[in-house]
Amino acid sequence: MRSLGKIVFLTWVLGVLLVFLSHSAQAQKLWSEVSLNKQSVYLGEPVEVTVSVYTSTWFTAGVDPGNVKVKDAYTVFFRNVSTSKTVAGKTVSGVQMIFNVFPNSAKNITFPELEIEVETPKEGGYKGIAHVVKTKPHQIKVRPIPPGFEAEQWLVTTSLSVSQQWDADIKNVKVGDVLTRTISRNAANTVSQLLPPVIWDSVAGISEYPYRSNVESHRSKTAISAKRTETMRYLFEKEGEVILPEMEFTWWNPYHKKLYKRTLKEVKIDVQPNPDLGMLASVRDSLQAQIAKTEAAEEQAEAPFTILGMSVKKFVTVLASIILLLVALMLMLKWALNYRRNYLLKYHSSELYYFRKLKKAIRRNNNKEQVKNLYIWIDRLHLKEPTLTYFAEVYGTENFYNQAQLFESRIAEGDLTYKLDVKELSKGRKKFVESGRYTIITNGWINP
Repeated sequence: MRSLGKIVFLTWVLGVLLVFLSHSAQAQKLWSEVSLNKQSVYLGEPVEVTVSVYTSTWFTAGVDPGNVKVKDAYTVFFRNVSTSKTVAGKTVSGVQMIFNVFPNSAKNITFPELEIEVETPKEGGYKGIAHVVKTKPHQIKVRPIPPGFEAEQWLVTTSLSVSQQWDADIKNVKVGDVLTRTISRNAANTVSQLLPPVIWDSVAGISEYPYRSNVESHRSKTAISAKRTETMRYLFEKEGEVILPEMEFTWWNPYHKKLYKRTLKEVKIDVQPNPDLGMLASVRDSLQAQIAKTEAAEEQAEAPFTILGMSVKKFVTVLASIILLLVALMLMLKWALNYRRNYLLKYHSSELYYFRKLKKAIRRNNNKEQVKNLYIWIDRLHLKEPTLTYFAEVYGTENFYNQAQLFESRIAEGDLTYKLDVKELSKGRKKFVESGRYTIITNGWINP
């Protein structure tokens, strides 16, 4: 019997394990992979980062990585690419997200951990279920610019084209003329922020007035390029031959591991005399005014956006603080008004209120109001006998007691002209209050 029991138990355990393994084999698999085409690069050299997400079923919605930023680098997202691969004999679906990362500082950078939202059905299902797939961060080593290279002119690109244009004939120039020279550079596999500015050499007999540089990046589905256009205006101030020195533009090709160079040859210009030299100062002033206007526009464009002289962040903080303060003040005011209203409701039904009305009626010789408020006040005292005589007997002086008897006998006869003594009333009420039989209703602005 024991052997039979063991066999049954083992059979049951084996069945449970088979069911568990069967479910495990059918469970949906969802994972991510990150690959880099380079682990170590120079400053400005792009790293292609491919983030892949795979599922054992399929994706029911597009995969959006969000706005990915890498500290100390420019990040360009290209596109999503559908893919698949075979894992353990089974084909799985995937989406690859391709980024180019351009280090802009000579220190190591880290492609951050991502949380990617995807929708994919479970095994055997058809309805997409939301999931969050996480990736691991990856460090990229950034090497400094090699010794012997000018940091201000360092550029990493696979190709560079350089062109120049003049707005007038350089063979027909006289003193006071202004020629505009435009130099354009197009670089592949980089961003416009990494294209260094042109270095313009000073030349005797010429004043230089630069225009604002124009930079732009162009991105396709598979590549990125950058363009920088710079313009200089030359004011020729002296006659004779002027030589604009040659310009060298260098770049590092990361695939060939070589430094390349393009040169704009020197330009010789024969400046002819001009009998009307008086216009030279006028032209110079006009160019300087244009430069000042351009610089002011650049400063305004580069200045951070402000509201009432504050940054947006500070303005939002101040505004939120003011709103919170106003809300707090409104709540406090509402509480104070409710407190005041509730207090007045209690006060207007209290003995103190009618005692004060009684005193006011006595001082104004208002006999009817005196009698009316007297007995309302007496009623609020909750005496054993609601009469002035009883009140005077218990809490008043002998003189007040005699006044009370006389007053109430006159009232009984219909004579309302007898005037009570306010001082005797006040003494009696004070003794009543001090007896502890009554709690005064009051607050900071009402005194008994």
